[in-house]
Amino acid sequence: MLPIHAVIDPLKAVLAQGNVAVLAAPPGAGKTTVVPLALLDQPWLGEQRVLVLEPRRLAARAAADRMASSLGEQAGGAVGYRTRLQSRIGPKTRIEVITEGVFTRMILDDPALDGVGAVLFDEFHERSLDADLGLALAREAQGLLRDDLRLLVMSATLDIAGVSRLLRGAPVIEAEGRMYPVETRYLGRNPAERFEDAVARAVRQALADETGSILVFLPGQGEIHRTARALGDRLAANVDLVQLYGGLDKDEQDRAIEPAAPGRRKIVLATSVAETSLTIEGVRVVIDGGLSRVPRFEPSSGLTRLATVRVSRSSAEQRRGRAGRVEPGVCYRLWDEEQTRGLVAHQRPEILEADLTAFALDLARWGARSPDGLALLDPPSAGAFAEARKVLTRLDALDADGALTDHGRRLTRIPLSPRLAHMVAVASDGGDALLGANIAAVLSEPGLGGTSVDLTERLRGFDRDRSPRARDAAKLADRWAKAAGGGKGGHPDPGGLLAEAFPERVARARGKPGEFLLASGRGAFLKPTDVMAREGWLAVAELGGGDARDRIRLAAPVALADLEHRLEIEDRLTREPSGRMVLKRIRRIGAVVVDEKIMGAPDRKAITAALKSEIEADGLKAIRWGERASALRARLAFLSALEDGWPDVSDEGLLAERETWLWPLLETVQSLDALADGPLADGLRALIPWDRQRALNELAPERLDTPLGSAAIDYAAEGGPRVDIRVQELFGVKAHPTVGRGTPLTLALLSPARRPIQMTKDLPGFWAGSWKDVRADMRGRYPRHPWPEDPSVAEATNRAKPRGT
Repeated sequence: MLPIHAVIDPLKAVLAQGNVAVLAAPPGAGKTTVVPLALLDQPWLGEQRVLVLEPRRLAARAAADRMASSLGEQAGGAVGYRTRLQSRIGPKTRIEVITEGVFTRMILDDPALDGVGAVLFDEFHERSLDADLGLALAREAQGLLRDDLRLLVMSATLDIAGVSRLLRGAPVIEAEGRMYPVETRYLGRNPAERFEDAVARAVRQALADETGSILVFLPGQGEIHRTARALGDRLAANVDLVQLYGGLDKDEQDRAIEPAAPGRRKIVLATSVAETSLTIEGVRVVIDGGLSRVPRFEPSSGLTRLATVRVSRSSAEQRRGRAGRVEPGVCYRLWDEEQTRGLVAHQRPEILEADLTAFALDLARWGARSPDGLALLDPPSAGAFAEARKVLTRLDALDADGALTDHGRRLTRIPLSPRLAHMVAVASDGGDALLGANIAAVLSEPGLGGTSVDLTERLRGFDRDRSPRARDAAKLADRWAKAAGGGKGGHPDPGGLLAEAFPERVARARGKPGEFLLASGRGAFLKPTDVMAREGWLAVAELGGGDARDRIRLAAPVALADLEHRLEIEDRLTREPSGRMVLKRIRRIGAVVVDEKIMGAPDRKAITAALKSEIEADGLKAIRWGERASALRARLAFLSALEDGWPDVSDEGLLAERETWLWPLLETVQSLDALADGPLADGLRALIPWDRQRALNELAPERLDTPLGSAAIDYAAEGGPRVDIRVQELFGVKAHPTVGRGTPLTLALLSPARRPIQMTKDLPGFWAGSWKDVRADMRGRYPRHPWPEDPSVAEATNRAKPRGT
């Protein structure tokens, strides 16, 4: 009997009385396959269906197959599954195992979830963006439309109490214990040794020391292939080596999951797809390489990069649990035991790292302009969400008020990311929706069509591919094309379509063959021998990471004529070597300059317009902030953080008010470099409400009054307003100085040679405390300067004692 069976009756009782619950069960407890079947006889369910959400397609299909097998059926009967590429659902299906992305589209299409009695969020601890959004939308639908709908959140490693609070005190049911014990052995790893060689060595050790099949966790396909080569033909004749990752065909995945043949052993080299919801038959040994590959989104390039990071503690426990599914097991870890304490508890949830354009479009379709008020464990970054809305506005999916446009509604009917949906829609309008859909399929399914850098070659490879995965992808692309309108007969260009989806990745050749500049401003490169290395313009689909530049992994040539609508025209003032100011008209795509032309000597109106254009294009970085203006800006920033009513002097705040304070200044100068410090400070003062002008000097004075005069206050200092001053100049000061509404100044106390000796926000405490030690040290170094026992009653000075005293 599985551990989960012990809590089935309490779980049924909770769901009979209420509509939400949280189930905590460790790896191997059986929650994925036992709980859905156990709910089928519940009176509240009636003839309605149970939806089970899984984070990955492989997990969804495997869970459905396993449940169907327990009923003596195949998937598509009482139990079915639905993923983006495949569907096995029949008229008698009562349990649908679906991926989280499929559920998001399902609830957006039908917020009432007609015919659904329960939604089970399995493996919720993985915190995918689709799972977070799906739960939030289901919770809102439950409150507004379906109070009879049951929601069950299931997890092995998660802040269960936090989920319960999110669901307004949902009851928590906990299943205790793993099925079988797992021994953990730490092997460590020599940093100088190649990762795949260390893994291969651990595999050979496990084969020699243990029985049963072995599951090896690796971060990605590259490491899987290299480890397979490292093991090579050195395995015994009775050992099968198989691979498991999301891009494999169904038959190859099934081969990895099924038990080894009698008398044989199996080594499964897998990515994190094997962490959850899968029982790989016969495995009793796990080898954990300790690495994971996670997405990291860069708003500036619109690019999601895969970063290799150390595994989290929760993921390490999930992986370890795979060894105890069918009998007592062993987990080898390729790190030292004490390093486990340094692992993060959980990987950051995807909502804090991912591209939020699809999330923002889904919310707009739901009728929400922001995520405020939704039941989200972690709200997304306001900046990232705002950037996502900007992208959707550029795609004409949202209007200026953030509402869904007709084109946006069209994009929601194409089940792709907004950028790719927009590309397919543009292809449809150009007369060949299927071309756009096929490009989307190649971009969405890693490895589909081959590995060529040339998109045209990938499309040809996709067309020739007769594998089950390729056939499923072709059917899916056909559905996308029909959803977009299905236009045919035109001849849109693949490069032009890519540029529609990723305008930030339009690239122009520069320098040597293979060197390019992206519209985002980053450099990119191809091998000089690549067929596209001598192209003038490329539309780039995929990039590999680099510090200063990226490797182009997938692209297509694009004609400048297809980019005309992307051109930005900017008039900019420049000074010729002779010193004469001229007006240049620059045509560019982002950071890529297409051409520039001298328009002649500018008049006053043209100069002002050009300066405004520079600010609109580049922001405030072209302005040289002098000492007075910088100091005033720092004072205002301090007051703005202190209380309402003061101007926002961040770059964003100043740009929002540019017509008030900056535009008048541009009427008087020939270039942005010529903006003087004094006028800039005067411009900032124009933002201060008249009734606050006096309070500025009272709450944020420029200088601190001291017994000997005054000292400048640095409001931009780290840690708050600060004064650097020689300690002798504060003798006799009994109360610590403050600014604002009582904010203590940081006093950086200096020696007579102006070297730091102490930082304090409590001067009386310093006099009464550590001054004694400072005095003892300083008297020897600076004997000609006074170091009184009680400086609070001494006379301030900035002079040395006369010689001989």
